[in-house]
Amino acid sequence: MSFNDDAQLDSGRIRDSRGRGRGGKIAAGGGGIIVVLLAALLGVNPDMLTQLGLGGDPGIEQGANENGPAGITECQTGADANARTDCRILATTQSLDSFWLSYLPQYDVQVRQPGVEVFDGQVSTECGTATSAVGPFYCPADQVAYFDTGFFADLSTNYGSDGGALAEEYVVAHEYGHHIQNTIGTLAASQQGAKGATSGSVRVELQADCFAGMWAAHAANTKDAEGNTFMKPFTEADLRSALSAASAVGDDRIQEAATGRVNPEGWTHGSSAQRQSWFLQGYATGDINQCDTLSARNLDKPGG
Repeated sequence: MSFNDDAQLDSGRIRDSRGRGRGGKIAAGGGGIIVVLLAALLGVNPDMLTQLGLGGDPGIEQGANENGPAGITECQTGADANARTDCRILATTQSLDSFWLSYLPQYDVQVRQPGVEVFDGQVSTECGTATSAVGPFYCPADQVAYFDTGFFADLSTNYGSDGGALAEEYVVAHEYGHHIQNTIGTLAASQQGAKGATSGSVRVELQADCFAGMWAAHAANTKDAEGNTFMKPFTEADLRSALSAASAVGDDRIQEAATGRVNPEGWTHGSSAQRQSWFLQGYATGDINQCDTLSARNLDKPGG
């Protein structure tokens, strides 16, 4: 269990559009979803970005419920977050708010909270319509991170994550990391450079992993509006859980599962080892300056 039971949640912080989606989810475990995830899992959907371009005005505030679906009224406390995936997404989001909105001003960077929406089946965004098969993603055009809660079961059942709480929290922190990149201007690098293992896309995804690690390093100090800490200090088992999720979504692992071979020229997110290493880099340093994947000469050795 990651959250303190008495942490207070703002049920309106995220949108809940479940039950409104149309279209079915691609069956988990089949080759089709693996191919889709290879391009889009835990990151910005490349096809969406190609259609609409990067950006979105970082100065536009995205209210959690403006003219949209209601929040999750069942999620009130950290105890709820320990019991339910949707409440865990909410609580993790609030912990991320607490960290990033207090961390970045030291660099004279003001960041607005991203929108967050949970959905099922299908969701309409400013980046286009997406199905659950895409996996979690961040849309820079509307500055919203989207999550189908059923994905987390797939992550454990079909991709080898251990199913622990921090595995889920890592996913949320990674997508929130894309919003930070959108704010500071590094997200645009995903469309730059050669394809493959050293591409801008891989570098951007590994930086989001590093940002997730940064949050994990500071998470036990994040507080709700009443001053209660959101999180308990992470244990070694918690960290293994996050690393299992990072490993599960490495390009090499997904490629091998889908085709029986590994082709670095087709990478978009980085290898399992790289994703783990950059998460640990953020966790060990807690320092955004140590997450400069864009200029790193060797993505296999953070800080090297």
